[in-house]
Amino acid sequence: MNSMRPEPSVRMYNNLLSVTVKIEQYSFALYMFDEMLRMGVPVDVYTMTIAVNCCCLLKDIKSGFAVMGIFFKRGYEPDVTTFNTLIKGLFLNHKVAEAGKLFNMLLRFRICEPNDVMILAMVDGLCKSGNVLPARDLVRRLERSRLRPNVKAYSALLDGLRKSGMVDDALQLLSAMIEKGITPNVVTYSSMIQGLCDLGRLEDVKVLVNEMSNSNISLDVVTFSILIDAYCKERKMKEAEDLLEIMKQRNVCPNVVTYNAIMEGYCLRGEIDKAQQVLDSMVDKGLKPDIVSYNCLLNGYCRKGRIDEAWLHFLEFPCKGLEHDTCTYTTMIHGLFSKDRFSEGWKLFKDMEARRVTPNIYTYNTLLDGLCRNGEIDEALSFLHTIEGKGVTPNRVTYGAIINGLCKNGKLDVARDLFNQLPSRGVLPNARIYNMIIGALCHEGSTEEAQCLLTEMQSHGCAPTSVTYNIMTRSFLKKKELSKAIPYLEVMREKELSADVSTLSMLIDQMQGKTKDDVLLKLMKDVLPKDFVS
Repeated sequence: MNSMRPEPSVRMYNNLLSVTVKIEQYSFALYMFDEMLRMGVPVDVYTMTIAVNCCCLLKDIKSGFAVMGIFFKRGYEPDVTTFNTLIKGLFLNHKVAEAGKLFNMLLRFRICEPNDVMILAMVDGLCKSGNVLPARDLVRRLERSRLRPNVKAYSALLDGLRKSGMVDDALQLLSAMIEKGITPNVVTYSSMIQGLCDLGRLEDVKVLVNEMSNSNISLDVVTFSILIDAYCKERKMKEAEDLLEIMKQRNVCPNVVTYNAIMEGYCLRGEIDKAQQVLDSMVDKGLKPDIVSYNCLLNGYCRKGRIDEAWLHFLEFPCKGLEHDTCTYTTMIHGLFSKDRFSEGWKLFKDMEARRVTPNIYTYNTLLDGLCRNGEIDEALSFLHTIEGKGVTPNRVTYGAIINGLCKNGKLDVARDLFNQLPSRGVLPNARIYNMIIGALCHEGSTEEAQCLLTEMQSHGCAPTSVTYNIMTRSFLKKKELSKAIPYLEVMREKELSADVSTLSMLIDQMQGKTKDDVLLKLMKDVLPKDFVS
């Protein structure tokens, strides 16, 4: 380039830099930029912005500011695009506070007027970094100024709110947008619909879909896929298939995500062959199933107990041009363990490590549960220390697997010690874990201790479940102490919980040969499972 005559123009260099950035060769683009400075090639603000952007994308924000300093010395003033690039770079480098300071400095000293792109960068950056409330405060502050956020900024905030579990706040924001005359777009509605679907609020979803229709906003492939996925998670396959047909009628082409949702729905219903048909139909339509598609089918086979078919499916992945990922290995290991094929599961885990596929907490929980179910408690405790040494933070499921294994293998004292350590380890026991200890205490005949733990459970804000009350009821029935079991049955009636088959069977046995007790019979009827009552 530097031997060409006449000398290339700044425009030509800028075009070349832009192309280099588009193919993600950021280091080479900066090398070219250095060459331009060394050769004395004229540069402009556009050149500076490209160079700053490359520094930010390489997570070298200091060099980005240094480049801007060079241009200051040459008499150039950065424009709003340059500052947009820096703000995005600061968020990319997790420097949230610095991004906020830069934005406030631009406003305070009127260095440049933030445009829609900068406002969106700030709102989106704050939300994605977990600072949703500061993002909302920023939008409210801008609403009071002449810098009004546009629909994209509102959509980013709404998305942040719903991802933080603040779905009702997001709904209020949607209403406020409309009141301010800002028309939501399909992206806004899709985000809101996703939030409601995640909570199973399908009636509210229907209201929003009607709003979209009344506003002449057409559902796109993303919106349809969200709705189909929601119905599939509820196992309502007819409704999902009907929506798929509506998509086609409106000339909205289903994509891989859409068909993956349909596959998942059939797998949840145990209809694996139908899921396979959906996979085949994707290929027939010219779509390429992805790793999620094949993992979905693998999970379906495993959940159905068709482990040999799952294994054959697992072996097909490389033939489809796909590499087994963490989810693939974890699913297959879990499937093997479910059929007590522990040695094969561990062999597969060794293969996973050899191929440098990183296990996640779900993988480790599966392995720990397998060890406990196989009675290898000491090995499970040792493995727990191993994964902690790797920097993995055990979660409630991890400790639940260990505690359950300890209880079932007669090591209640060790289980209780670990249970008592949970709060100091940053984990609050849930009802399932309490039930494990209560059940083990009752099994050993320590019903008084079990009652104390039940009281402690309630005082810590953890609501007992039907399992808890069934355990306690059976423990007294086992001791032939019907009078002590009745209060738990009464609590179950009050809370509209059901007795299980084992509890009912023990109750019936103890009533044999006794005088008919209408009150007790009424109590038994009240705690019968709903599907028992004609």
